[in-house]
Amino acid sequence: MAKIALVINGRGGVGKDTLCDLAAKHYKVYNISSVDPIKEIARMCGWDGRKDDKSRRFLSDIKALTVAYNDFPTVWAKERYLGFLGSENEIMFLHIREPLEIEKFVRATGGEAKTLLIRGGGRMTKESYGNVSDDNVENYSYDYYFTNDKSLEEAEKDFCELLASMMK
Repeated sequence: MAKIALVINGRGGVGKDTLCDLAAKHYKVYNISSVDPIKEIARMCGWDGRKDDKSRRFLSDIKALTVAYNDFPTVWAKERYLGFLGSENEIMFLHIREPLEIEKFVRATGGEAKTLLIRGGGRMTKESYGNVSDDNVENYSYDYYFTNDKSLEEAEKDFCELLASMMK
């Protein structure tokens, strides 16, 4: 069975999760984020799940602390990647924002993971969120780029065609 692990990135609001959901209609998808375990830590500290600028900064700062302490996000992500390899899933989407963290994960997979940046086309997205995680998504040389600027039906077709070509 063909499999691909993709680090997916893009500014808030460009449709990353929507594209992952569309892909799941055609493939067995495992969709996670390197910030998932960070959110659990944040909840213990009183975070209520909001995605406002203050919360984004809080999550970014917690993630940076865990990276500095023991590289927890990469260790966590690699464990999930190894589980993915032994699963029936065909595509693993791993959302990672920070260029250095993307590079660490790709290295942790021996270069097997590929990278994908989603751009929003004409959609309005914020230029700055005030944190290093969200503000630097364009500062990486991705393997693939996808502009999400069409209807859902067209985006589904185009995105699935891209995924099929990646899996060859």
